[in-house]
Amino acid sequence: MRKKITVSAPAKLNLFLHITGQREDGYHLLQTVFQILDYADTITLTLRDDAEISRSSDLAGVPAEDDLVVRAARLLQAHCKSQQGVDIYVEKKLPMGGGLGGGSSNAASVLVGLNALWQCGLDREALMALGVSLGADVPVFIFARSAWAEGVGERLEVLDLPEKWFLVLKPPINVSTGKVFSNSQLRRDCPAITIRDFLAGQTENVCEQPVREMCPEVDRALRDLAEFAPSRLTGTGACVFAAFEDKAAAEAALQALSGKWDGFIARGVNQSPLNEFFSVS
Repeated sequence: MRKKITVSAPAKLNLFLHITGQREDGYHLLQTVFQILDYADTITLTLRDDAEISRSSDLAGVPAEDDLVVRAARLLQAHCKSQQGVDIYVEKKLPMGGGLGGGSSNAASVLVGLNALWQCGLDREALMALGVSLGADVPVFIFARSAWAEGVGERLEVLDLPEKWFLVLKPPINVSTGKVFSNSQLRRDCPAITIRDFLAGQTENVCEQPVREMCPEVDRALRDLAEFAPSRLTGTGACVFAAFEDKAAAEAALQALSGKWDGFIARGVNQSPLNEFFSVS
């Protein structure tokens, strides 16, 4: 039996985002495409001799009790009635509040990794069903594929995408998802589109304009990045991104912008490392 396991928790980009309606419970119905990146946090899970769930890494401003990695571990422990514990160490690379899905990805990786470490035996679908209670983006990271998504983000379909290079800029702010979704200017009645429509170039993020108006830093980052390639907001922000056909072009743009913005370069991939934990990928 393994005593320790290390799992990646990759970032995602929303290549477009439409809101098509709102449910009676307040959740927004959406259409989006999730692009997985080869840029990730690293999580080490170490088996304990007791049933305690502990976090040995710090996360600024987030008490352990509120951290999604701790909540994910406790959720799985309760669901499987496990008597085992774990120490969770997160090596962070993904910025918080950036729209890259860092917290959700961390939670997904803890569920998948602990399912293996504790030998719970849950399949991918069962873990996705658990994960959605932690956040709407958690299932796509367990799905572990770039995907077309509908509903509240939980209805997923594999979508193989060109594995382009992305330059991602992180303005020095956090954007409140709640404030974006409560913004009166946010469009909530987008007509549903098809995958073919997306591939033909329908790539609007309806959150982008409200965020630009709320956050001048995001507006400036989008304008600066647009000098090198079409720039877009991911999710509700604050990160913005542009796609490049080759790494050298992305590196040149990052170098030119490095005096103004923090950022990183990543490759878009169609499969997450979490697929290694499932017998059928």
